[in-house]
Amino acid sequence: MSQNNRGDGNRSARERLQQQRERDKARDRQRRVLIVSSAVVGVLALAAVVGVIAANADKGGGSDKAGPVVAPTGSVEGDTPAIPTGRPDAPATLQIWEDFRCPACAQFENVMRNSIHELEASGQLRTEYHLATLIDGNMGGSGSLRAANAAACAQDAGKFTPYHDALYINQPQETDDSFGDDKKLIELAAKVPGLDTPAFRSCVEDGTHDSWVVKSNEAFQKGGFRGTPTVLLNGESIFPTKGNEQLSPENLKKWVTEANKGKKPGTASPPAG
Repeated sequence: MSQNNRGDGNRSARERLQQQRERDKARDRQRRVLIVSSAVVGVLALAAVVGVIAANADKGGGSDKAGPVVAPTGSVEGDTPAIPTGRPDAPATLQIWEDFRCPACAQFENVMRNSIHELEASGQLRTEYHLATLIDGNMGGSGSLRAANAAACAQDAGKFTPYHDALYINQPQETDDSFGDDKKLIELAAKVPGLDTPAFRSCVEDGTHDSWVVKSNEAFQKGGFRGTPTVLLNGESIFPTKGNEQLSPENLKKWVTEANKGKKPGTASPPAG
């Protein structure tokens, strides 16, 4: 065999080996995508089951405190009080009913958070957070109420979104009522720059928005919802599925795009927080 033939053979072997490596890498990438996608679907499916169980077991968690209803700054009032985020003139509205002690809600938030924030930032979506206290009724304790009040206090300070996210990222086990301790809620405020102030601490410790949270929970009970989280896009339930499609970050973006077809994105300044 000539030197050229041997060189050609070596090059062909190297090329075949390189092509095989590229095919292996492509299969690995596809496998990782499938694993991640399956994990997202599995998490949200589990969340749906837990949410339904929570609603069926609820005993109507509330508060022993009585006092006037003090709405947080910029909240949506009426029969279904809520805290809004995103641009107020965004063409699509996402309504989320959730409980800060609810593990299904944490699963939903931790999977969907970035997509919701991106859609809000682009003016495609505004979100209304309706706060419930189901787990207090199920498990006893006051962590659902106390955390919801603290989140409403963060809204007063223009820090609702980062504090809301910090609560879910640091959520204790469902049976652990550590959110019922105001010191824990104030400790978590240190994770949000500028939130841990005397005004915030006083709001948390005084339960300033307790009665407002109770009113929100009563709206949940009267709404006939099955559990938390309950997620509606323009009034249509999308959790855990919309039609035959599973909720996922990608599908949420697709559904919002479809709902907003022909509509201009919102341009109004979002509320602080």
